[in-house]
Amino acid sequence: MRILLSNDDGYFAPGITLLAEMLAPLAEITVVAPERDRSGSSNSLTLDRPLSVRRAHGRLYYVNGTPTDCVHLAVTGLLKELPDIVISGINHGANMGDDTIYSGTVAAATEGFLLGIPSIAISLVAEGGEHFRTAGRVAADLVTRFQRRPFEQAFLLNVNVPDVEYGRLLGTEVTRLGKRHKAEPVVKSASPRGETVYWIGAAGSAQDAGEGTDFFAVAASRVSVTPLQVDLTRTAQLAAVGDWLASGDG
Repeated sequence: MRILLSNDDGYFAPGITLLAEMLAPLAEITVVAPERDRSGSSNSLTLDRPLSVRRAHGRLYYVNGTPTDCVHLAVTGLLKELPDIVISGINHGANMGDDTIYSGTVAAATEGFLLGIPSIAISLVAEGGEHFRTAGRVAADLVTRFQRRPFEQAFLLNVNVPDVEYGRLLGTEVTRLGKRHKAEPVVKSASPRGETVYWIGAAGSAQDAGEGTDFFAVAASRVSVTPLQVDLTRTAQLAAVGDWLASGDG
């Protein structure tokens, strides 16, 4: 089995290093990750300049681009054989609810899915990041399950793991994405030259966090597994928009 690993925290991040270590007994591991932290880069592709790929050692490569660039390059030309699965992470911090829109971690997995490969984004829900090994074991569990029973179709799974010891997890739950309140206001400050600069505010607190959501599962010490799709069409609104457009024809 061949696994392609990527992330948005950079090839040197502890999460991806540990993930490669823990998955190595299960498969052939190739890491293609950004050369620096690209958190919040979403699904951006670099189209205005060429990209360079450098080898750190063995099957570990780093790219001067985004997480999406990394997976795209790996699958469409860098690797001689396609991976059986793409895993992005372990991200240091949650990717729940609205976070998935901005997340480079989720974007790397999404690119694998768009290219027809089963893909998983895995995140450790904590600022402290004390239990990366728990998330690593969850990833290994999912890979083992995939080996024993391959899914019939390519999938895109967003996995969030509570920051607790593995033995304290209270199971795994299939969830939907919750929703956050709007982000906190920007933080205004001054540069050393006296110019006004702005920092993007923190993400809002959970608004839709009821039973069945990723927020609810993680708060209850359960691993949240959310199947994602790429089709952004709001099908329930097609008829309403059609009526709205037709109403102006007269």
